[in-house]
Amino acid sequence: MTAAVYAQPGSGARFDWGLTGAAELSRVCAALVVVDVLSFTTAVEVAVARGMRVHPFPWGDQAADYARRVGAVAAVGRRQASPERPWSLSPAALSAAPVVADLVLPSPNGSAISAAASATGLPVVAACLRNARAVGGWLRRQGYGSTDAPIGVIAAGERWPDGSLRPSVEDQLGAASVLDALSGVPGGLSVEAAMALAALASTPDVPAAVRGCVSGRELVEHGFAGDVEIAVQVDVSDVVPVLYQGRFSAA
Repeated sequence: MTAAVYAQPGSGARFDWGLTGAAELSRVCAALVVVDVLSFTTAVEVAVARGMRVHPFPWGDQAADYARRVGAVAAVGRRQASPERPWSLSPAALSAAPVVADLVLPSPNGSAISAAASATGLPVVAACLRNARAVGGWLRRQGYGSTDAPIGVIAAGERWPDGSLRPSVEDQLGAASVLDALSGVPGGLSVEAAMALAALASTPDVPAAVRGCVSGRELVEHGFAGDVEIAVQVDVSDVVPVLYQGRFSAA
């Protein structure tokens, strides 16, 4: 088997998981969509809808230093948020926090993938359940989705304690919602994309599935049920955050 087969050739919309999948598809796709429903890309949609520019950054202690260099505010962890520092990965917190021009938003999954993908120079779009249909429509209007200009849709997934990828229900359903909006692209869907879409078709209540999956239950148990409720709102937004010069802003 040649390495080229991993790029799902011959299709206009492709699907893969995590940082490694994003690196593979970025070699051959004309645009990438990153999906991290709980919670990076949902937080990006909320912040960008309020007029903020969001800088993705890998999870770590260097985010504050980076924010100082670029003249931005650095978000903190959910549990570190305070009245003085209300900006965090929590979509609920970001929906109420004061609007700042530039926000550095680190996360170990969606933000790390987005930051790495930005180095490719490809258009990188942040998608979630809230804006999946709008993202698909925008990509189609831009002419993406042929075999010559394919779209790579990346489900970020979560991490096991050892750092390995944990595929997650919420990101599969979020990615599939984007693929549903891309199902008529000229190049068609890869088998991997079609299988992700089949999971969406067999899920009668997407919000209930996200609330009841491991990631949703984890946030609820830690006191962040409000984040889950914002994330499960389906197609309520027409905001399409596109990463340009290292920051997400509205297309």
